[in-house]
Amino acid sequence: MTGLLDGKRILVTGVITEASIGFHTARIAQQQGADVVLTGFGRLSLVNRIAQRLPSPAPVVELDVTDPAHLATLADRVRDHVDGLDGVVHSIAAAPASCWGDFMGAPWPDVSSSLQVSAYSLNALAAAVLPLLDPGASIVGLDFDARVAWPDYDWMGVAKAALESVNRYLARELGPRGIRTNLVASGPLRTIAAKSIPGFAEMEADWDKRAPLGWNAADPTAAAQSVCALLSDWLPATTGSMVWADGGVHAIGQ
Repeated sequence: MTGLLDGKRILVTGVITEASIGFHTARIAQQQGADVVLTGFGRLSLVNRIAQRLPSPAPVVELDVTDPAHLATLADRVRDHVDGLDGVVHSIAAAPASCWGDFMGAPWPDVSSSLQVSAYSLNALAAAVLPLLDPGASIVGLDFDARVAWPDYDWMGVAKAALESVNRYLARELGPRGIRTNLVASGPLRTIAAKSIPGFAEMEADWDKRAPLGWNAADPTAAAQSVCALLSDWLPATTGSMVWADGGVHAIGQ
């Protein structure tokens, strides 16, 4: 029996811990037959240890998406492990503490940093790996529905709204090359990033109550499976879209 991603070469960025959507995407992608390469930044020794916990240990490439030298050499460094890419997962986001819980008070340098890392980086990553992508390739980013103003999410919510716009423009630019680009909007998950959000525990509890399908904030599997579905060949005409993996909360009124 063949897997959904049999023979595909997938780059998964931003893996830090086993709790991340990126890690579970890499795990499921391997289980579905993909050859996976990871990127990490900063604590590379930790990322290398995490990479050993996948079903098959994966190579790790260093990537700081704000470093032009890292981006300029990314394709060549990925080629050390695979001869091309069929899929890329953007699971990168960060914002200084000032950007959470005080929307009016956040200073521009901190806001600009959050926008660069969390939104512009999707474009920067796509441009960096473009030499490795053939027609049929798929880029998938991780989102948190930015259609409304969430309590305390503040400038990260603005960054996610920008990410959604970047995704649409990338779909326009890359579509003629046969490359798809989409986002998966997950419900709240207990990741390292979530620990930075004031009021996350309340949001998590409320989400499970509101979700028609229920919601388990401790299990990223549903979001990771949605990412893998978009990486597969089964959605060949889907691009510029956002797929919700949130238990159905996006469809329910307050």
